Amino acid sequence: MAVQPPPADQRIVIENAAIATVDAHDTEYARGHVVILGNRIESVGEGPAPAWLDNVVRRINAEGHLVTPGLVNTHHHFYQWITRGLAQDDILFDWLVALYPTWARIDDRLVHAAAQGSAAALLKSGCTTASDHHYVFPKDGGDILGAEIEAVGELGLRFTALRGSMDRGKKDGGLPPDHAVEELDAILAASEEAVDRYHDASPDAMLQIALAPCSPFSVSTRLLRESAELARRKGVRLHTHGSETAEEEAFCKELFGMGPTDYFESVGWLGEDVWMAHCVHMNDSDIAKFAETGTGVAHCPSSNARLAAGIARVPDMLAAGVPVGLGVDGTASNESGELGTELRNALLINRLHGSPTALTGRQALRLGTMGGARVLGRQNEIGSIEAGKLADLALWKVDGIMHSSIADPVAALTFGALPPLAVLFVNGNAVVEQGQLTTVNEDRIAQACARAAKELAARPV
Repeated sequence: MAVQPPPADQRIVIENAAIATVDAHDTEYARGHVVILGNRIESVGEGPAPAWLDNVVRRINAEGHLVTPGLVNTHHHFYQWITRGLAQDDILFDWLVALYPTWARIDDRLVHAAAQGSAAALLKSGCTTASDHHYVFPKDGGDILGAEIEAVGELGLRFTALRGSMDRGKKDGGLPPDHAVEELDAILAASEEAVDRYHDASPDAMLQIALAPCSPFSVSTRLLRESAELARRKGVRLHTHGSETAEEEAFCKELFGMGPTDYFESVGWLGEDVWMAHCVHMNDSDIAKFAETGTGVAHCPSSNARLAAGIARVPDMLAAGVPVGLGVDGTASNESGELGTELRNALLINRLHGSPTALTGRQALRLGTMGGARVLGRQNEIGSIEAGKLADLALWKVDGIMHSSIADPVAALTFGALPPLAVLFVNGNAVVEQGQLTTVNEDRIAQACARAAKELAARPV
């Protein structure tokens, strides 16, 4: 059962905290307060909360803590939680060829377990909103999308479920096994049904749907075009992988006579309602087209490093005005599954461009909060601590042994080890307390994931 919002007249008061609001002015308070009313932020400011407040059901003395917006994950593959630690030394294409046969044997029951493992790792690392790109739908797999949505709802994570797809198997020149892809018309029908069944367009939405054909090397041109037409007719967003590796660029040039960005432009896949994962191999023209059209990017630094894909030009994207958020990517290429650690990894990896100011700590925090909210089209609802926005907040303990001597609380979060998570609020509900989930038993999830991983590995190819 999905976690329900708190009573609309119920208040929670957080006081004596360092606060990084990540609003348009990067307002920060050295010792401030946040008041939650129902599922929304009622006020934020310096000093103690107003004395007149009534119906206060909880008062948190957050001395020694940093309060930030909840983190926003813009790219993931939840099902991969039960295939971690495999193909450890492969580049993307070889890694995919090695793992597709295993992934093609999943079903809704295994996906439910994997989704809970992935969602738990995200919540425990400060993530309050996540998008998940699921694109493997075996014919006998059952209701995979429904199982994933049910699993995430039980934990209380705000969720964008990406109804992915593949229709270009090996016989058509793609990488996936032919039995792992779907027919185009079936994909379009299932995609429309997913939007009609699940998508909530309201500002308070805990569940939204986007359409997400997998990648230019696993889907047909017709699927890309018709998915874009369907998404725009239904009023939902579009997502795919783009410009992830040099091999992908060579594939597109050989097959389509142009690079990935030009190809996406030719099929109507650039725009403010589109975001793409990785975007590592982007030239100046590509970045300019993304900026001109408002096309977003999910930057996945750990996965890009794990697969030796390269370093995305995030500083150049930001300078050009491209919307950029952070992503974990699937946990078969980022075994930690944490979004909180991506703040530090993004900061450090982007400085390998050669400049100590290529990305600052506060820019890294913005990528993980407002940047992600903008990429998902929810910048008016989440991503910053402002009155009227949804109460998605993280309280990080920064006075312990690992952080007490770091002068700047934001640096403690973005340069240091990931701080302990004291409380995580999603939609006004405390879904993590002292680093532990409050909605689902963690040991049960761990055991279910271990069983699912063994079962999937034992299934015949």
